[in-house]
Amino acid sequence: MRPPFDHVRTWIFDLDNTLYPAETDLFALIDERMGTYVADLMQVDLVEARRIQKDYYYQHGTTLAGLMLDHGVDPHHFLDYVHDIDMGRIEPCPVTAAGLAQLPGRKLIFTNGDVTYAGRVLDRLGLRDQFEAIHDIHATQYQPKPHAAAYASLVDSLAIDPAAALFVDDLARNLKPAKQLGMTTVWMNNGSDGGTHEAEHDFIDHEISALGEWLTALTQETAR
Repeated sequence: MRPPFDHVRTWIFDLDNTLYPAETDLFALIDERMGTYVADLMQVDLVEARRIQKDYYYQHGTTLAGLMLDHGVDPHHFLDYVHDIDMGRIEPCPVTAAGLAQLPGRKLIFTNGDVTYAGRVLDRLGLRDQFEAIHDIHATQYQPKPHAAAYASLVDSLAIDPAAALFVDDLARNLKPAKQLGMTTVWMNNGSDGGTHEAEHDFIDHEISALGEWLTALTQETAR
């Protein structure tokens, strides 16, 4: 790779709204099931359930983290329920696939979802074979991004040198701990819900709006 990416040996990608466009809005389906789960658990209406759900999300990084802390929710039960959605909205992107295939070095997924769900998404995208490993919410011991412990577990378990790693995420606040570790950060500013929350440019090295286009530009430069 040419500068400023010639030092990168490990390419780390968020999953949702990063490997596929935000307008796919897959999370709307998950969000609906989260609301139903919270409403049933707490015996409240859907309006109050959504308020609780979003409070947990912004306070703890995921709804699950708040539910585990305050209500002792079984993470496997919760994740199985909320991820039981139709994946028909996801379409393969040959441009993204081709760009990923040209990247030198390791390619990893770092997600607040779980491996089973991530695998289903990658299968729909036709990208399952592109990635060496998926570091999920179970692997982080339920400490989600942007908690520093999640990044420490990623680095330790997969033997990553942060100085030679790059991390792409659509939620700006998730880049801060990566930058503090020494990673190069790329913000996928594509209109994701909450994407601009706590965005500060001192921890964002690069800003893009479409993954496939960015990867194409990188790999075309490499080929020259």
